[in-house]
Amino acid sequence: MSIIRVCFVLVMSIGIVGCTGSLQLVKRGQMHMGTLVFLTAVAPDEQSAHRAVQEGFAEIHRLETILSTWIPGSELSRVNASAGQKAIAVSPETLEILTQSLKMDRLTQGRFNIAIGPAVEAWNVSREGRIPSHKELDATRPLLNLGNLEIDQESRTVYLRVPGMRVDIGGIGKGYAADLAAKVMKQAGAIGGVVAISGDIKTFGRLPEGDSFVFGIQHPRKEGILLGLLELEDEAVSTAGDYQRYFMKDGVRYHHILDPQTLQPARLSQSVTVVAQEGVLADGLDTGIFVMGPEKGMALLERLDGVEGVIVGQTGEIFISSGLQERLQVTEQGQ
Repeated sequence: MSIIRVCFVLVMSIGIVGCTGSLQLVKRGQMHMGTLVFLTAVAPDEQSAHRAVQEGFAEIHRLETILSTWIPGSELSRVNASAGQKAIAVSPETLEILTQSLKMDRLTQGRFNIAIGPAVEAWNVSREGRIPSHKELDATRPLLNLGNLEIDQESRTVYLRVPGMRVDIGGIGKGYAADLAAKVMKQAGAIGGVVAISGDIKTFGRLPEGDSFVFGIQHPRKEGILLGLLELEDEAVSTAGDYQRYFMKDGVRYHHILDPQTLQPARLSQSVTVVAQEGVLADGLDTGIFVMGPEKGMALLERLDGVEGVIVGQTGEIFISSGLQERLQVTEQGQ
């Protein structure tokens, strides 16, 4: 979800073409989903690499027009606008991302909630120093119940039963888009690559030299310092942290990741990084586990097959899941 530094390239430029042996590597950046997106493709020839990158960007743009709540005519915007009025026919992609979102809600015991937007807006951490009253926050609670999100797979419709309720897949959508972009890049001829949508990263294959893609995890309290390095191959990684959108007041950090139960900023973690086969899973889990905290979050990671993670607790202690303990190169201790 945020702040994973791509370490195999120190400076990501808007367009780079490289050749190693018989393989071609192309990297390009474009603005999509409100952030700078970088795509890297490794292919047998330059034409295939360029085509893979172009197809990847086209897929991300397509998904944005369907899923973005910033686009008035998108499917999710129409679902939100029709809350309490009628069901809206949607695409398979919208059905899938909403279904995945409910799965993340269940896995994290309600700590990941795509309907929490009204409470986040009440805090609005960009308005530095404003702390909403309990009355303001409690007024949003009727809009946050995901039991009022009705998904009909047979008729392919979505209905929000409560007027004023709305859903936003910002906490899971970039990982989902990275998965689908990687898929179309492979179909276009890429044999290796990276989709980097802000801090949501999806990799497939290897670099031309045969090396894995290496990524760095940002230290949550030391700007510009990496907590550790991690090699990825056919995996996705996503990080949620309290250090990107926040303000300080009276020595207390108020950030944008709210606990859906208390509607207060979650206090048990500084950052959570999740590694999984699918970006949608890594992206959806990192926020929920951030709220759960190290004890419950690490227990969940150990229960899930093919999912690993790193949790930096409230006091800076680092917790590493069993499957990452031999893979993660810790470069800086937490504080």
